[in-house]
Amino acid sequence: MKISTLMSYTRGFIEATRDIVELEKAGLDMAWVPEPYSFDAVSALGYIAARTDRLQLGSGILNIYSRTPALLAMTAAGLDALSEGRFTLGLGASGPQVIEGFHGVPFDAPTTRLREVVEICRKVWLRQEKLTYQGNKYTLPLPKEQGGSGLGTALKLINHPYRNDIPIALATIGEQSVEMTAEIADIWLPAVYMPERAHLAWGNALKAGAARRDPARAPLEIFAGGSLAIGEGLEHLREHDRPGTALYLGGMGARKKNFYNQVFRKYGYDAEGERIQELYLSGRKAEAEAAIPADYIEAMSLVGPESFVRDRLEAFKASGVTSLLVAFHGANTAERVKHCDALKNLMVRHGI
Repeated sequence: MKISTLMSYTRGFIEATRDIVELEKAGLDMAWVPEPYSFDAVSALGYIAARTDRLQLGSGILNIYSRTPALLAMTAAGLDALSEGRFTLGLGASGPQVIEGFHGVPFDAPTTRLREVVEICRKVWLRQEKLTYQGNKYTLPLPKEQGGSGLGTALKLINHPYRNDIPIALATIGEQSVEMTAEIADIWLPAVYMPERAHLAWGNALKAGAARRDPARAPLEIFAGGSLAIGEGLEHLREHDRPGTALYLGGMGARKKNFYNQVFRKYGYDAEGERIQELYLSGRKAEAEAAIPADYIEAMSLVGPESFVRDRLEAFKASGVTSLLVAFHGANTAERVKHCDALKNLMVRHGI
């Protein structure tokens, strides 16, 4: 299994990049750069590409609404060239709160748009012909009947990409979108992934998508994990996950359209899911955090003695996870690097 982390820039982009540079030395294989509604991820990815040597880089994630499909393809090709083939294009739909509230564009047909964006990106990178596309959401060139001037011209990417098939990762959790991910993506980035019960939420969707997958494309990779700290007496650090978990289970999306909460309920926490959401949406966030079952917090964590972490790694591997996606605990870079080094050594010793 490979080790990846989601870049945390709560301490600022410069310090976060210093973290990534030092983590690379300790054995980190890949860094994902998020883009919610802070600074853009592309600037940071270009900077990190210049500061690292072997580290794989991924956008984790770019939403499919605020950039056109062609611009997403151009951006990926540029980052892949700058990093000399180390970039993965991570895509997702985000949600209407951000897409309509911050970007001011309609949030519609996320699964259809994801599929069409992937198809367009791959056509752009191949450069076999000038770009034309007829889809349900995108038509290239844009015709007059869809608001175009009639002057649009089919074009081909000027530069030859460093690779003509850049890996694509999709962050999906709904059954329909996960099925599509298993069919067309290179990497799946699931949220709230509980290895022992993931099959209850996504097993059928993954099988259905895999059955339609192009046999020429490599098997789907799955990146999942959790917060990580290896050592005796560190179990209290698991409690740090409660605020973020409560936000996702209780406050992401509308009351009847919180996909994270729906997955949580499929794991067998139906009553708990309803209570957490009710508490969170009524402003009682501390109570919502306290209502998260302790066994769920433990199962979603990689924090504790080496024996505990080893068992959790084996559980993730047994469930189909091919690469870890972890958040390193630590008050400073040195502490985070120490945990990365410990994880790498543990995995080597036990052949994980």
